[in-house]
Amino acid sequence: MAYEILVVDDEPMVREGLKLALELEGFRTTTASSGMEALKVLRSHKPHLIITDIIMPDSDGIEVICTVREKNPEIKIIAISGGGRISASDHLRVAYQLGANGILAKPFTTEQLICEINRLLTA
Repeated sequence: MAYEILVVDDEPMVREGLKLALELEGFRTTTASSGMEALKVLRSHKPHLIITDIIMPDSDGIEVICTVREKNPEIKIIAISGGGRISASDHLRVAYQLGANGILAKPFTTEQLICEINRLLTA
């Protein structure tokens, strides 16, 4: 069975790069460019795992995490962040406290991401 992953990031190069890397590893991948778009996708599609950026216009990754935890607590979530006005580690700490199962600070390697995905999906 191929696991399904939703990638949420407002940066097209990051979003498409992650999609390509994940598909090369055999994952089925859907993308969203904002938290609001991700929440629309989740109304009709239930991935096994979500990778969400934290800082995005529209609605952010924190909103995605909170909504998923409320409506679909079985979906695993990896929060990613490169920081912003505050450090990436601060954003990621909040994401973890609100329900992210894993966190990765940008930049991260494909190997780090795949390791985290496998840890969460086989746990």
